[in-house]
Amino acid sequence: MCAVFGVLLLALAALVWWTAVWTEVGQSYDDLVLTNFNDSILGPLAPVVRLFTKSPVVIAVSAAFALAAFAIMAIRRRWWLIGQSVALAALCYAATLLKYVLPRPFIIYTNYPVVNSAPSGHTMLAATACALLLIAVAREGRALAAVVGMVVSSTVGLSVIAGKWHRPSDVLTSLLIVAGLTLIILSFTRASGMDAPGRRVSSISVQIVGTVMITAGLIACVYAGYVVWQILPGLSLSAGWAVNGAHASTVVGVLAVSSLTGGLVLSMRHLTAAPLSRMGLIGAPPTPPKQPNRQEQQKRQRQPKRQSKRSKR
Repeated sequence: MCAVFGVLLLALAALVWWTAVWTEVGQSYDDLVLTNFNDSILGPLAPVVRLFTKSPVVIAVSAAFALAAFAIMAIRRRWWLIGQSVALAALCYAATLLKYVLPRPFIIYTNYPVVNSAPSGHTMLAATACALLLIAVAREGRALAAVVGMVVSSTVGLSVIAGKWHRPSDVLTSLLIVAGLTLIILSFTRASGMDAPGRRVSSISVQIVGTVMITAGLIACVYAGYVVWQILPGLSLSAGWAVNGAHASTVVGVLAVSSLTGGLVLSMRHLTAAPLSRMGLIGAPPTPPKQPNRQEQQKRQRQPKRQSKRSKR
């Protein structure tokens, strides 16, 4: 299931990129948001978002999250999980290089250079660090790590839009790529990548927070899509009446995708860390040791006695 959801998220990322780059509506939407995005749209979030428009801040926070994640994995002796995390970080870094490969055709006149800017490196850096922290912590901290990761990822995503660094589609593509790669990596969880055998139990906090994040993310995605559909006639004309709708759908869309992907990663991480069935993993989970029945226990108790008698002879 992890691999299936991962591939679906990567396919959705490709669809978002194609729509934003290869259609007139997509380019018009990105340009309309990027040109008019300002602090008034963010409201009380503006000071925090503006703080993350400074590249050193994003790098420092992401590095702190990543270092904390690897430290936790080392302390918990999750060596297989460390290998998975290194692979995830390498794949996410490789994905950022798509920015220099993917094309961006000239379809309409825009206020910003006609060069590809997807995916967003800063957004992918923050989202990857948050994903590493989520998969590193123990069962008790996963729900909190997911919420913190959603807040940080969405804040960085909005900040690169507010700073005129990236288009909205770049941010959405980045969040989907990181989540998709994380789920694919989690599908190979084995051995020390899981919780200890005695701690593989369900988690109420994961169930509640994961359900809320996924449900809220889906509802918000539908709402953002509805707003975009409402302003479609004004996008190609860059109409003034479409500006507010474009901004609102961007903020809601970034929060929605961050919540949805965070909830999926949270749920799938716990599913692979405490597997009770084949779901989520490639292959069957390790079978727990069987408790011996009474006959087997009696046989084991008799064996030492027989050996002691032979030694006396």
